[in-house]
Amino acid sequence: MRMEIRRLEAGDDALVMRVAEDVFDEPVRPDRLAAYLSQPGHFMIVALADGVVVGQCAAVIHRHPDKVSELYIDEVGVSPAFQRQGIARKMLDAMFSIGREHGCEEAWVGTEPDNGPARALYESRTEPHEAAEGFVMYVYRL
Repeated sequence: MRMEIRRLEAGDDALVMRVAEDVFDEPVRPDRLAAYLSQPGHFMIVALADGVVVGQCAAVIHRHPDKVSELYIDEVGVSPAFQRQGIARKMLDAMFSIGREHGCEEAWVGTEPDNGPARALYESRTEPHEAAEGFVMYVYRL
């Protein structure tokens, strides 16, 4: 099996039409993917196994008027059949490189407190002096 970690660019929409189970929360809509990839500061990394998307990592640059630019990692997903093979780690590392290329000095990601696999992944990427921060999130329907 041929595994590839690839950064998607505008026009790469067709690559995400063959997707393994549970990589995304919902089915990918071509119009939404095209809009996402065409926006400056929006990035997506995918893991392809023989041309099928088995993992994805999406991020957005968050710019502030009073703080350093940061890379907000919005989603990381790997099909259950491909988990525990280092795919998520490779996608995060690729995304961190993109953040550095665009002048980001920090990256951040959140997960549910009971999501042990995600927390293990994120904690494996931190330095010994870094720790998870607690925060409360509110979601508003618009």
